[in-house]
Amino acid sequence: MSVLTRRQAVAASAAGLAAMFGSSALAQAMPELKLLVPAAPGGGWDQTARTIQSVLTGQQMVRSVQVTNVPSAGGMNGLAQFVNGFKGDPTGLLVSGFVMVGAILMNKSPVTLGDVTPIARLTGEWQALVVAQNSPIKSVADLVNAIKADVTKVSWGGGSAGGVDHITAAAFASKAGADGSKVNYIAHSGGGEALAAIISGRVTVGVSGIGEFEQHVKGRRLRWIGIAAPKGTAGLPGATLADADFDLVVQNWRGVFGGPDLSDAQRASLTKVVSDMAKSEAWANQLAQKGWENTYLDGQAFATFLADEVKRVDAVLRQVGLVRT
Repeated sequence: MSVLTRRQAVAASAAGLAAMFGSSALAQAMPELKLLVPAAPGGGWDQTARTIQSVLTGQQMVRSVQVTNVPSAGGMNGLAQFVNGFKGDPTGLLVSGFVMVGAILMNKSPVTLGDVTPIARLTGEWQALVVAQNSPIKSVADLVNAIKADVTKVSWGGGSAGGVDHITAAAFASKAGADGSKVNYIAHSGGGEALAAIISGRVTVGVSGIGEFEQHVKGRRLRWIGIAAPKGTAGLPGATLADADFDLVVQNWRGVFGGPDLSDAQRASLTKVVSDMAKSEAWANQLAQKGWENTYLDGQAFATFLADEVKRVDAVLRQVGLVRT
């Protein structure tokens, strides 16, 4: 009786699996993934990618996950690079979301999210306003009064132009009684760069998701002004704008997209990997730690949501004068 070598045993096992499930299923059983983050390290997209990487590899759902950052305003360079580099390639995922929707509209980009394959919406995060710990602005009322006095003298630090941070700033100024199109918004290509400007007081107020500010508020480097969530929302680290009778609710969302021209089988395989991750206890633990809400949506439901979101964001940007025909 012959004894199989380790290599022969692995080959025999692979052949058996291929016979049972087909070679394409076997190839996707433990795929190698490449995550492209169209922004500098430190921001929300980067945090999302690093969390995906940690969960997928930690739970041995994939062999490896490589994260590549492509810094660019609104993610435009990264989107173009992903579209050109991952056509028909099921090993790539673009991490993106609300911010890119607005940036595409403002920049009249020839490359859009219509050129990639929607895989899944993953998370939602409430927008928050903060100031440096030593700022003279200590409340929503203080910020409203400063905007009413001169909207151009109140500088806002956040992510890319046209993104959720910019929209939040413009919407706040509009609701405070000023012209939202005149808001003094200073865009940054990454969360780390924006945080430095906010903490140092180089900008009057910072705007981003809760997760990017929470540890710095706890460390007494920043102070909450308000969180753009409905009054009574559970689990928040600070008061809402609604608690100060200021009506503004904005939630950022983030998700993943596959390359152009994927086959139905390739799209299904990518979706399964992401779906399995999103259902895992490890993912749930990460969401709880970061204050992210589970807003998972895939398939046609995500594609429909995305089409509706483009229309909604376009309407908001036109209303505050950030997009003009």
